[in-house]
Amino acid sequence: MKSIAAAGSPLLSLLLAQSALAAPADAPIAAVTVYPGSATVERVVQVKPGMTEVEIAGLPANFDTRTVRVQASNGIQLGRIVTRDTSAAEAPGVREAELEQKLQAMRDARDVLEVEAQAANVVRAYLEKLPAAGERTMGTDGKAIAGAIDAVRHGARDTFSQIQRTQVQVRDMERKIAALQKELDRVRSGARDQRSLTIAVAARQGGALRVAYQVNGAGWKPAYRATLDTTTSRIELERMAVVSQKTGEDWSGVAMKLSTGQPRLSPQAPEPQPHLLAYRPPAPPVDHRALLPPLAAPAPAPAPMPQRVSVAGSALRSADDMYIPPIVESQGNFDTEFDVPGKADLASDGREISLPLSRLTLPVAQRIRVVPKMNQAAFLMAEAERPSGVWLSGDVQLLRDGAYVGNTQWNSRATEKLQWSFGRDELVRVTVDRAGQQTGSAGFLSNKGERDVADVYTIASHHKTPVALEVLEPAPVSTSDEIKVETVFEPQPVVRDWERRQGVAAWEKTLAPGESLKIKVRYNIRYPKEGTVSGLP
Repeated sequence: MKSIAAAGSPLLSLLLAQSALAAPADAPIAAVTVYPGSATVERVVQVKPGMTEVEIAGLPANFDTRTVRVQASNGIQLGRIVTRDTSAAEAPGVREAELEQKLQAMRDARDVLEVEAQAANVVRAYLEKLPAAGERTMGTDGKAIAGAIDAVRHGARDTFSQIQRTQVQVRDMERKIAALQKELDRVRSGARDQRSLTIAVAARQGGALRVAYQVNGAGWKPAYRATLDTTTSRIELERMAVVSQKTGEDWSGVAMKLSTGQPRLSPQAPEPQPHLLAYRPPAPPVDHRALLPPLAAPAPAPAPMPQRVSVAGSALRSADDMYIPPIVESQGNFDTEFDVPGKADLASDGREISLPLSRLTLPVAQRIRVVPKMNQAAFLMAEAERPSGVWLSGDVQLLRDGAYVGNTQWNSRATEKLQWSFGRDELVRVTVDRAGQQTGSAGFLSNKGERDVADVYTIASHHKTPVALEVLEPAPVSTSDEIKVETVFEPQPVVRDWERRQGVAAWEKTLAPGESLKIKVRYNIRYPKEGTVSGLP
């Protein structure tokens, strides 16, 4: 074997050299890390022993070549990396070529149907020229005539049925061709320049190259789905991510990570410069009249300003280029990463998709919240201890016993606990009665105005089981020494400044089935007659 290789060494060397000058390698996207506004795309290329060059073609030409990073397996030495850009007209995309092939196949099939239709029309024309059923020629046998008529009838039926079927198939084919043509036009209108990477290697053994680069036009934001089970007092909290991208290439079956990092921002710390102050003495007064030019004829009206057109390269920016990726709000001192389970698919069309990340179940405390002064409705609240880990602010879908009740925005930094409202409770009725209202002067000769307001709140439970009730009342609070407020509550609230909110009183009580709670509030407000007082009840 060694002698054969030695004898044919020139030919073998030539064959090895030709094999080393490989065609574009298959480099599918294996992993993607999505950041706010950008993404790191990682491709994997298999390298065979003896290869000296690896070419990766068909890449979008919109990434910064300075962000390219290449890692090689043991036994593979890396050399220089060369990039080459190709215009969209010179390098049609894979999707465009696939659509063109399908479109041509559809057109060929339509042509075949049209040939069948033409053949059926020829038969129909022949049948129409045959003698009518009542026309007999001399010497023609009656049985022969009957057989001929029957044959013509069957032939006509088959022919006209074939013509109808063919027309239906042609119409269906025309619709498919129009849809494919529309999609092909869309792909062509969104065509982008392409880029190829040529990497010099010295492969002593087989292995893999990992090529990563940074692209813009991608992003993600957190989202949640909270499902309350009122029977078991538990919430199933599902963490999700809303991801979209318009990087110029589809992501199919990739391992995806989501990061709160900001690689697009400059990593350089600011460099302070000396802050110098300079003084200039005042200039002597100048007679401006001596500097005025002689009067001249009025200038012509200025020409209208041209409209600004944003141009990138040689192409006008279209509406598709105005894509804004979803952005996650950074909330920590360091980056946080989330792994998307399984493999993810995401088309490069800017559409947002929701990807599940994790799920957990939390025990909650349920209560009915009522704010009669603002709304005569009762709302079901659920409160849970905040789970450990990083929880970013985001949109929350709320479901109660499997039924969708609405969406809310969760500010994870506002409170230490999870606290959400799961819609109205129609089994708790709230009524507000105005017991009294007076407006006048504090005295006959007084320069003070006075307003006295009294309300009675009645909250009745029609539940079949006891419910925890929370009643909140934002009482008037004076922000001026000129305004005096006297507040009377019956019964007394358990908290005067609920959640450190000034003047917000809170009552808590467990209502038995059919039980009611009455709360009386009265406010006496004195204020100067002169001037204006805002916020009077």
